Amino acid sequence: MAKAANLEAIAITDHDTTAGTDRALSAGRQTGVFVIPGVEISAVFASGTLHILGYFPELPLGLEQRLEKVQKARKDRNPQIIKELNELGFDITMEDVKYVAGHGQTGRPHIGKVLIQKGYVANLDEAFDKLLGRGAPAYVEKKKLSFKDAISLIKSYRGIPVLAHPFTLNLDNSRLTLFVKSLKNHGLAGIEAFYPEHTKGQVSLYSNLGRDLGLIITGGTDFHGPSRGHTSIGDVGVDIKVVDHLFDMWSG
Repeated sequence: MAKAANLEAIAITDHDTTAGTDRALSAGRQTGVFVIPGVEISAVFASGTLHILGYFPELPLGLEQRLEKVQKARKDRNPQIIKELNELGFDITMEDVKYVAGHGQTGRPHIGKVLIQKGYVANLDEAFDKLLGRGAPAYVEKKKLSFKDAISLIKSYRGIPVLAHPFTLNLDNSRLTLFVKSLKNHGLAGIEAFYPEHTKGQVSLYSNLGRDLGLIITGGTDFHGPSRGHTSIGDVGVDIKVVDHLFDMWSG
C-alpha cells in the first residue's frame, strides 16, 4: 500500500510491541520503501490518553522482552473486556478473539473485528464509539508505564521519543505547553503535529510549540487497516526531510 501511494518511507509503530517489524523491514526491502522500526507505548495520564512513539535506527534487540510486562497488562485486560461484553449481551469469547488475532498479541481492534463478524457493529469505528473506547460500556483501563519510564525505555535503545497526537491529552493550550516542556525535560525529542484528527489550528499550535521547544515535528496516519477510520497510508504525513532529521539525531 505504501509503494502504491508513492511513499519513500513509512514507520511501523504498533502498540507496545515490535513483533511485526521484521516482516515490515523485509517487505520494505522487496518494494523499495524505507521502513523505520518503531513502537507506540501507552503511558499513564489522568485527564486523557497519552501515547509515546519511539523511532529507532534499526530493530532494537531486547526491546520486545522489555515490553513483555506491558503486553501482559494488555492480555490481562482482554478477558475483562470480554466479560463486560458478555454481561451486555454480546456472544463473544476469547477463543474468537485469538482466532482473529492469529499469532500476534490480542487487543481491542481484534475484539472489534469479532463484533463485526458477528454482526453486532458495522465497523471498527462503531465498535470503539459504542463499546470499546474510553467511556464506553465495555471499556476497561489497563496498567501502563509512567511517561518517564516510557521515554527512558525508548532512549535506552537509541530511540527517538515523540509525543503522539497531543489532542488526546485533553489539555488547554497553557497546560499543554507546560506538560510538553516537562516531557522534554525527561527526554522527549519530538511532537506529532500532522494527524488525521488534528484541525488546522491544532496542526499550527503543535508545530509552533514543537519549534519553540526545539522538538522534531512529525506526523502520520495512525493507520490501523482499511476497516477503521477514513484515512489511508499516505493521506497524512511529512516530508522525507524529517527522515533525514531523524538520521541526524541518531548519528548525533
